[in-house]
Amino acid sequence: MTTARGLTPPSPANGQEEIRRQNLSAVLRHLHVHGPISRAELTGRLSLNRSTIGALAADLVASGLATEEAPTTSRRAGRPSLVVSPRSDRVWVRAASIEPDRLRAARIGLGGRIIDQWEAPRPPGATPLDTVAELAVLIRRTERGLGPDTLCAGGAVAVADTIHELDGTIHLTGADDKIAAALGPDFVVADLADAAALAEHVRGVAAGIDDVVYLHGGPGVSAGILSGGRLVTGHGGRSGKVGHMVVHPYGRKCGCGSRGCWETEIGAAALLRAAGASEGTSPQAVIRAAEWGDVLARRALDVVADWLGLGVANLVNVFNPDIVVFGGALRELYVAGAANVRHCLDTMALPASREHLQLRAGSLGADAPLIGAAELAFESLLADPLNSAG
Repeated sequence: MTTARGLTPPSPANGQEEIRRQNLSAVLRHLHVHGPISRAELTGRLSLNRSTIGALAADLVASGLATEEAPTTSRRAGRPSLVVSPRSDRVWVRAASIEPDRLRAARIGLGGRIIDQWEAPRPPGATPLDTVAELAVLIRRTERGLGPDTLCAGGAVAVADTIHELDGTIHLTGADDKIAAALGPDFVVADLADAAALAEHVRGVAAGIDDVVYLHGGPGVSAGILSGGRLVTGHGGRSGKVGHMVVHPYGRKCGCGSRGCWETEIGAAALLRAAGASEGTSPQAVIRAAEWGDVLARRALDVVADWLGLGVANLVNVFNPDIVVFGGALRELYVAGAANVRHCLDTMALPASREHLQLRAGSLGADAPLIGAAELAFESLLADPLNSAG
């Protein structure tokens, strides 16, 4: 039988199988994000009946993705509800990052636990593709001593999108298919800011918030943007280059060839220049001096924080997020200059875009790119647990 459009409708059996797949995905995703939970609590959280939860939990246990144990303590009368837990010891992903000055690799278990982590310096001037062989060595180190019963659910690498080389030039790398091909067919390649944004959305300060702008400061400035809980990656995964948003058309020349880019006004070099800092001074030293009452350092911090606020106001007017998260080198700058940033928003952002807005420092620190890469690597398993688990 076919419909008027020539399509065969799904059979009842196929429909039931799809519902089961969706329910398994919902249960495993809840365990992955929230950790161990009793069957009774799962029943309430996911609005499924007890027998359905019991069957789904049994399927996940049989496939080696979860365990069930009696609770260690129970205040309820009668038979206690079994506690379902993700198998972070058995099920894991490869997570890696290619950053301006270092390479990192980690084995991260189901549930988001970092089990093992290694890092190495990134050779000066080396392109991301040049570093893949060394990165592969680090990845293999994280897998030493694994038993035969473990399951690798995938891999992902977060790549810093803006790399300043020794001669001052900038390379915008983005997601590169050649990197994925060199690391293996199961690897996902993502922009570092996108990965960090996803990490803060799933496990950090933006957990439970679906409209997010995450700003990452390094040698340059980039953004990871989520709209409706989904990453906005643009064509070829190369969106979020907010550091090259022109805010001062007659300002300093940027390494990208333009003039007055946002990152020329809020980067480390801008803070050191405004403070008249001597060679070898770190941006953190200027920020500390400002907090201790140094007038010149405070003035420099105010100037840079005002430029930070101006750019944030523009982004807030465009994307209307519920939260802006500051990470990387921008985290400390925001914390020290939060009053300036908020003042700029109050005077430049539209009331409808700022009245509900939260401004927060990232909570996951330097691990955010690795945690976000792991979330990307786990996605296939979480979407279809039994088929992906093989």
